[in-house]
Amino acid sequence: MKLVWFRNDLRLADHPALRHACAGDEPVAAIFIISPTQWRQHKMAPIRQRFMLAQIDVLGRELAALGIPLHLLRVETFAEAPAALSDLCRELGVTQLYANQAIEIDEQRRDHAVSAALAEQAVSCHWLNGCCVLPPGRVLTGSGEMFKVFTPFSRAWLKALNEEGFVIHRAPASRAESLPWQPLAERAWVDEALGELTVDPHWPVGEAEALRRLNIFLEQAVLDYGETRDFPAIAGTSVLSPYLAAGIISPRQCVAALQQRLGYRPQSKAQPGFVWLNELIWREFYRHLLVLIPTLSMNRPFKPETAALPWSWDPDAFAAWCEGRTGYPIVDAAMRCLNATGWMHNRLRMIVASFLTKDLHIHWRLGEDYFMSRLIDGDLAANNGGWQWAAGTGADAAPYFRVFNPTTQGQRFDPQGEFIRTWVTELADIPAVYVHQPHDWLRLKGRQDYPAPMVDHAVARVRAIEMFRSLEK
Repeated sequence: MKLVWFRNDLRLADHPALRHACAGDEPVAAIFIISPTQWRQHKMAPIRQRFMLAQIDVLGRELAALGIPLHLLRVETFAEAPAALSDLCRELGVTQLYANQAIEIDEQRRDHAVSAALAEQAVSCHWLNGCCVLPPGRVLTGSGEMFKVFTPFSRAWLKALNEEGFVIHRAPASRAESLPWQPLAERAWVDEALGELTVDPHWPVGEAEALRRLNIFLEQAVLDYGETRDFPAIAGTSVLSPYLAAGIISPRQCVAALQQRLGYRPQSKAQPGFVWLNELIWREFYRHLLVLIPTLSMNRPFKPETAALPWSWDPDAFAAWCEGRTGYPIVDAAMRCLNATGWMHNRLRMIVASFLTKDLHIHWRLGEDYFMSRLIDGDLAANNGGWQWAAGTGADAAPYFRVFNPTTQGQRFDPQGEFIRTWVTELADIPAVYVHQPHDWLRLKGRQDYPAPMVDHAVARVRAIEMFRSLEK
């Protein structure tokens, strides 16, 4: 018996571990481990938990149709996984375990412990690359080291991909008669562990849905992506991040579909489609960094010297940011959108992260944790990479003296205030000319229903620059 361990790779197509396990005639089973306490410790958003479990329901039914049973185990923490898997392997007569590699440090430690435990009962473990187009350690500098700077990484990544190509693994064929599948909603212990398993209608699950969104984006928006991706009121992005984070679609599938749509694989900014491909390469870069520098998984900065920065931990200021009460309309709209939907446009993620760290001078770790606790697409590598970039502590971080002005960012990327008026209801009736600096207009109307700016951006910017300059002394 072979056992496939599903984690953040909840799909049938382009699943290396599943494909390799299904080679040959041996029977195959699958496993997914629910770890409620560990998920809470990792700040996994409830909306993301529900999204993953909804996909597990779909995956379990599809595997059952292929004659592959999907077993569910509940362990509270990763520390319990080796014993639980050992027991299951013994019960099923498993001789080989297949799984796609994890990149986070806690998950890697768990997998090493599983390998050691299963070796004691002669179960061999096979770990494959299912999370990246090119696995961590494949893209190297001329001296054989992993990259710490994005632009040369991007060039080397493209070169390696052109030289090697990649394979999309098809979903396996049916192996036996179809099996029954008991929906998760009928399993009392799942509800008890995680609460109501409601599915957000804005985020339907399933590989078919992920591919549908990908194809619509490639047909309608990818050629204009470079011009439209920064405007939150425009449907200019792929909105695939939840599906990539849960592994419902793979990055290889995205690259292959882009190449098929264009008839070529773009190599530079001059070619249509490259800007979106470059976003996928950024995703790869942050994942490779997490393997290269395990301390990124431990709340440590990429640039060690920035650990000495005198960040604030002001709980009242942080709460105002979380709740969208800063007095800066684009920041407040973005945060209210996140709180209501579990998702935020990427340009807005940069704006609100810059505001928290460079205007309020609050530690990026608080923002990183808050995002993880709310985002349906919460992914440690991307989230940590983005927050450290914005805070000036990470790889390829903008120079410390470059600080986003939240007012001009709003004027540039939501010029008519459509996004702002959607989420900041106090400003729903304000004329567009005042929407980014509404306070004089509100005073003329005798209104006090929207907060005054909690900081003076010009003053806060100077303070942020002084913080970083102090490291040079």
